[in-house]
Amino acid sequence: MCAPSAPKPPDPMETSAAQTGTNIGTAIANNTMGMVNQVTPDGSLTYETTGTQSYTDPYTGQTYDLPQYTATTALSPEQQAIQAQNQAAQLNLASTANERSDFLKSYLPGTEAVTDQIDSKLYDMGSQRLDPRFQQQESDLRSRLAQQGITPGSEAFNREMTNMSQGRNDAYNQLMLSGRGQALAEVNQPINQITALLSGSQVSNPNVSMAQPAQAATTDNAGIINNAYGQQMNAWQQNQQSRNGLLGGLFDAGGSLGSAAIMASDARLKSDIVRTGEINGPGVYEYRYLGSASPQVGLMAQEVIKTKPHAVIIRDGYAEVNYLEALA
Repeated sequence: MCAPSAPKPPDPMETSAAQTGTNIGTAIANNTMGMVNQVTPDGSLTYETTGTQSYTDPYTGQTYDLPQYTATTALSPEQQAIQAQNQAAQLNLASTANERSDFLKSYLPGTEAVTDQIDSKLYDMGSQRLDPRFQQQESDLRSRLAQQGITPGSEAFNREMTNMSQGRNDAYNQLMLSGRGQALAEVNQPINQITALLSGSQVSNPNVSMAQPAQAATTDNAGIINNAYGQQMNAWQQNQQSRNGLLGGLFDAGGSLGSAAIMASDARLKSDIVRTGEINGPGVYEYRYLGSASPQVGLMAQEVIKTKPHAVIIRDGYAEVNYLEALA
């Protein structure tokens, strides 16, 4: 029996279009499943399809409609009220700052000028309190040194007076540092109050997580084309093997080439006829001659005469086929 014809390989462009469509469909399904509406105490996150965008595959020319989504974040009524109040407060503060900008410019002088004013005021206040005390300490020190026999101008006298002078300078420096910090804090108090107002009543955004878009897989067009070529080559090889088998069967059925290549091929002399293929145009059949149980392979004269009448010979009312002519 002759081998059946090999199946036709799939078209690479059709295969590519099918794979791309599957990839895009899978990505859309994954996106849809990932976009879960979320509701929290602070608000909600909802998704909806709001349109489509067309994409045309440059290889296959197939056009796909890709859905476009919109994610909407909504605050709860309480958070929305805080948001409205906060925006109103910020608007009021901005309006006030615009209206009072001239006042703020005069209220906030340069840092160096403010520091000089503070230092002068602190020195005046400190001298009223510290100078009488240092004068009394200096008088007591001189009396004590005189009782100890240390005369003015001596090394020991000068050392004691230097230590006392350094202590007085340290006291004034400490006064300046601490007083300056307190004074600047009072100067900045209006600014700090405004900053505190701006930082209060902040809106709590809903604790939601945005869906991450799925990526569509890439279609391996080169692999599809190479696979299709391999399938076509395999089909061609199978076809060659089948053709060779048919030729072998026909020539075996007709015996050695020459005069024996002319065989009785009239369908009226055969039974159990089954078409198994074709070769060089004519169909090839399996059959048994009437009165014989042996299967045969060959051509049908009634078919050959339609395309190659010169290969058919009528003898004793029955048609015979010259296989050399029929298969040329």
